[in-house]
Amino acid sequence: MNSGNASAREMPRSTVSAAAAFVLACGAFAIAGCGGGGGGGGGGSVFPIVAPSAIAPPANIGGDDDAILASSSVAGLCAAPRSGINPETGVAYPDKPGTLTDEKRFVRGWIDETYLWYGEVPTTLKAADYATPVAYFSVLKSPAITASGRAKDRFHYVYDTERYRQLSQNGVAPGYGMEFAFVRNSRPRDLRIAFTEPGSPAAAAGISRGAKVLEVDGVDVIEGTDTTALNRGISPTTIGESHTFKLQEGSATRTVTLAAASVTQTPVQNVKSIDTASGRVGYLLFNDHITTSESQLIDAVNQFRLDGIQDLVLDMRYNGGGQLSIASRLATMVPSSGATSGKTFERLVFNDKNPFQLSPAETVIPFYGTSRTGAPLPRLGLSQVTVLVGPDTCSASESVVNGLRGIDVKVNLVGGATCGKPYGYFPQDNCGTSYFAIQFQGINAKGFGDYGDGFVPDCSVADDFDHALGDPAEARLAVALAMRSGGACPASSSAKILPGLEKSGTAKEQPYLLHRTPLREIRLLESAPAQG
Repeated sequence: MNSGNASAREMPRSTVSAAAAFVLACGAFAIAGCGGGGGGGGGGSVFPIVAPSAIAPPANIGGDDDAILASSSVAGLCAAPRSGINPETGVAYPDKPGTLTDEKRFVRGWIDETYLWYGEVPTTLKAADYATPVAYFSVLKSPAITASGRAKDRFHYVYDTERYRQLSQNGVAPGYGMEFAFVRNSRPRDLRIAFTEPGSPAAAAGISRGAKVLEVDGVDVIEGTDTTALNRGISPTTIGESHTFKLQEGSATRTVTLAAASVTQTPVQNVKSIDTASGRVGYLLFNDHITTSESQLIDAVNQFRLDGIQDLVLDMRYNGGGQLSIASRLATMVPSSGATSGKTFERLVFNDKNPFQLSPAETVIPFYGTSRTGAPLPRLGLSQVTVLVGPDTCSASESVVNGLRGIDVKVNLVGGATCGKPYGYFPQDNCGTSYFAIQFQGINAKGFGDYGDGFVPDCSVADDFDHALGDPAEARLAVALAMRSGGACPASSSAKILPGLEKSGTAKEQPYLLHRTPLREIRLLESAPAQG
C-alpha cells in the first residue's frame, strides 16, 4: 500500500510483554529469544505487518536453490500453509502449499530487494546448509562491524506473526507495572526496579525505583541458577498469574506477592518545574513514543509555558523509541517556530534500488507543527535542551537528538552513550513468520545519521538508583542542573558509580532494562509503502 506522503505514515508503538530470560553460560543475565533485550510498551492499535505480495508462479530455476528470485514469485508458498481468516486483514490468509525451499527463496529475494546493505550479504551462503528459513534469514545480513567492534547490524530478528500481532495491541501484555534493570549483570548480580507505572500492581504495593530484587518465588537472584523459576516469575504470561518477590528497600527487606495485570503505560511522568539559582528548569520523564504520549507531552509543554521555564531537561534514559511522528512533534515543541518551519526532521534513506519506489518528498519526515487533531503545537522557544540518556535510549529517541542538532538547536547529553540505532524497518510476514531486516537509515537536515555506536554524552554520569527519577538530587539530573549555568561537566560527575558498573565512556554500557526486546528499539512508521 502506498502511503502517499510522510505525514500519513504514523503508527502506534507496539506493546510487548515481559520476555526476558536468564542465560548463565557466561555467568551473566542475558536475553533469550530473537535478538535483544525486552519489555512492555503499549498503546494504540496493531503495528501493521506487511502481507506477502500477490503470489505468482515460481520461475523455472532448474533446481538451483540459491538462485535469487523475485520475492513476489514465491511469497505465500508455505511448507505449512495457514488456513482461515487473518485477524490483521479480515481476509483469508494468502498461503498456498509449498516447501521450506520456497520459504528460503522468498527470504533471500526479499533481502536482496529491500535490505539496506543487500550488497554486503555474503554470496557464499548456501540455503541447503540451513534447516529452516528462519535459520537462513539469521545469516542473511551484513557481517561488517562498527568502529567500536560491535556488529553493524545488531537488529536482525524474527517473530511469530500471530504472537507479534497480539503483542502489538494495547493491553494484551500481562505485567506488574515495574521495569527491571541491571545494576550488575554478573555474579553477585544486582537487579533493581528502574521505575513503576502509576496505578499498576507494583505501584499499589508501594514498590519504587531502586528496590533490589533478592529472590523470585524463593529462588536466589544474586547467585541462583534456577533460571526457569526466575523467568517464570519475572516474565508472567497470563493475566492474574501471581509470583512472590523478596525486595531490599534501603536497609529493610520485605516479601511481596504480585498478580500480573494488563498494565496501561504512562509514557510521560514526573512533569515539574525546578527553581534554581540561575532560573526555572522544566523536567519530564519520557519513556515511550506511543500514541498516548502526544497529548501528555503537549500538556507538559503547556505547563512549562505557564511556569515560565528558561531551560528544559528531557529524561529519555529508558526510552527505546517508537513513533517517529511523536519524536518529530516533541522536537518541534522545543525551539521557536522559525527554527523548524519548512525544515526536515528526518529523511529516510533506502538502498539504491529504492525498493518502495518513494519520491524524494515521500522520504522526508518534517517537523510537524500540529498535533494529530490539527491543533497548533505549543512551543518553548528554547535554543538548547539537555537530554538525560543511556544505553536504553534508542532509535526514535536518538532521532529527537539528531533532528534537533540538524537545525542547530544545542542538545546537551548527560548520562551514558545511547544505543546506536539510526535504522528502521517494516515487518514482513510470510507463512506465519514476521521478518525484521534493516531497510532504511534516518538522517537529519544536515545529512548526518552515522551513529551506529550511539551518541557519546557530553558528561558521563552513571545511573543513580538511590534517588527517584525527577529528584533534583538524582545524579544525572543534578549534573544537568549544575551544568546549565556554565556548561562544564563537573569533575565529580563520575563519582556516583554503583557496584559492578563501569564509568560511562570507559566501555560500552549494556542496556539496564531487563525487559528489552527489539520491539522496544524501533522507528515506527504507519505502514510500508508498496514495493515497485
